[in-house]
Amino acid sequence: MRKVIATSEAPAAVGPYSQAIAAGNTLYCAGQIPLDPVSNEIVSGGVAEQAKRVLENVGAVLKANGMDHGNVVKATVFMTDLAAFSEMNAVYGEFFHPPFPARSTVQVVALPRGAQVEIEVVAVS
Repeated sequence: MRKVIATSEAPAAVGPYSQAIAAGNTLYCAGQIPLDPVSNEIVSGGVAEQAKRVLENVGAVLKANGMDHGNVVKATVFMTDLAAFSEMNAVYGEFFHPPFPARSTVQVVALPRGAQVEIEVVAVS
């Protein structure tokens, strides 16, 4: 059984997709970019500020399904410049604690709305 998870605490989907889908005890979260959920604008600042907003958005989606960052088992990080990896990683470490989820980080040519960071997660209860 699939259930759509949506919250106004995170930016609304900018296309034909859901913020997240719950299937059984697993939550598949769409990638979040650093949009402020109130203004719907990219947050100002660099990679650290964007990563923080992204992970807050991820947290809001998780919370809408009764979860938090501790439920995440897999994260995929997309960045437009891996030279800023250490900045993203420092912020990432503020949101995730041992045992850390599995993670992949890849550099991409571009992200929606000019974002520098996008993160998608899979979580289980």
